[in-house]
Amino acid sequence: MDEVLAKRLPPSLPILRVLENVHPCSYLADRTANMPLILPSRYLSTDEFDQVLAHGLRRSGYFTYLTTCDGCKACEPTRVEVARFRWSYSWRRILKRGDQALQVHFGEPDYSDEKLRLFNMHRNQRELGQGDRAYEASDYEGFLVDTCCDSTFEIQFRKEDQLVAVSIVDCGTESLSAVYTYFDPKFEKLSLGTYAILKQMQLAENTGRKYVYLGLYVAENQHLNYKARFTPQERLIDGRWVTFE
Repeated sequence: MDEVLAKRLPPSLPILRVLENVHPCSYLADRTANMPLILPSRYLSTDEFDQVLAHGLRRSGYFTYLTTCDGCKACEPTRVEVARFRWSYSWRRILKRGDQALQVHFGEPDYSDEKLRLFNMHRNQRELGQGDRAYEASDYEGFLVDTCCDSTFEIQFRKEDQLVAVSIVDCGTESLSAVYTYFDPKFEKLSLGTYAILKQMQLAENTGRKYVYLGLYVAENQHLNYKARFTPQERLIDGRWVTFE
């Protein structure tokens, strides 16, 4: 393993192998991304996963990963300290509106044709696929069902029995990590993406967790820079968590 990469990984992370992952950047045009994939040798305990998140790693399927792109530091891991989060009037209004309109169900991640249709709809209508082919069942399972965490769960949001949003969430002992949320864009009045994050903030508060990790913040990407609205927040910059009010 590269010595520089090794210094950025938590010492307790049980590593089976590291795979190179150089590809066209999904977040910024005309750039090349380097996101090494770290395959743990076993499932990670909730304590271990807290350390993974604190070091700025994310999870996709069985892998964890981080950004090591040459000459670019646009991706900033982002987290919110639950006790300090400002529940503004607008946040509470979105939460109340969603609670009144939707049914919320918690369970283990699994595959269904209904979820795949919604996932591909969200991906296409929000132009997240960059011309790639639609996901198939195996793609969906590899991304959102497979996990290396001891505790991963799924939140389904339904409106009159219609599936309108799904969130996949990883659990540490002291943290929740928002892995991915997809939703039906035509229900924009419900602010489904924001509502899903607020429900995770609420869940973290109710279960006594310290942080909610929101993934990567990229200032120039419209699909990722919305995270700046959840304040105060911390971003991992040059190896330390910096507070943004």
